[in-house]
This record gives sequence, C-alpha cells and structure tokens, in this order.
Amino acid sequence: MKATAHVDELTYENVLEVDLHGKLCREDFERIAPDTERLIGQYGKIRILVTMRDFEGWDMGAFWEDLKWEAKHFNDVERLAMVGDEAWQKWMTSFCKPFTTAAVRFFPFEKLDEAHEWVGERMKDEG
Repeated sequence: MKATAHVDELTYENVLEVDLHGKLCREDFERIAPDTERLIGQYGKIRILVTMRDFEGWDMGAFWEDLKWEAKHFNDVERLAMVGDEAWQKWMTSFCKPFTTAAVRFFPFEKLDEAHEWVGERMKDEG
C-alpha cells in the first residue's frame, strides 16, 4: 500500500520542524511555505529540522515549489537538519547544499536527539 502524503509542523522560536511521510504534492508544500515566511519575517533567519519517515519524495509540482522557495530564501536559513534512514535521503542532503547558505547536516533516526541539539544550539557568532 502506498503511503499518502502527510506533513506535520511544529515551530518554536526560530525553528521549524517538519515531519514528512509519503509523496509530497504542491498543496503539501504550499501548506508549509506560509509558516516559513512568517518565521523569516519574525526572526530574519530560521532553522529547519526535517524528519523523513516513509518519505517518497516530491511530485513535480512540489519539487518546482521547493526550488522556487529555495531560490527566494537562499540566505534565510541558518541550519537545516535532515533526519532519515534511506541512502537517497542522505544523498539528497548533500544535493541541497549548493542551494542554500545554511549549514546542512544529515542524521540517521537513531541520532534524532543530536539533530535537535544541533539545530537548537547557539551559533558561534551569536556571542
């Protein structure tokens, strides 16, 4: 049975956590984008933690929306932690690096706590 797309979000301070399941469509991405826009407006720079459980990727509409968002917000993300267990998810983390100035790291699910700590820790230049 194919998983249906599912997106859960949690925000705290300048951190957005997104939990992805299934295959994302344009409507799923459009649901996430307003929260990121609001956080960027409030904090200037944000941090994102993405967990990918049974995540199958994007359809073309969601992929296009993601590329447009990344081009618009190239400098607005400080840290991006991607958490998953699939080899392609780890590869995708490396693929994302040229599209952002953010520090980007991949964590396997057994290191989810470490991913939370890394996303939430103070940056060295913050004092």
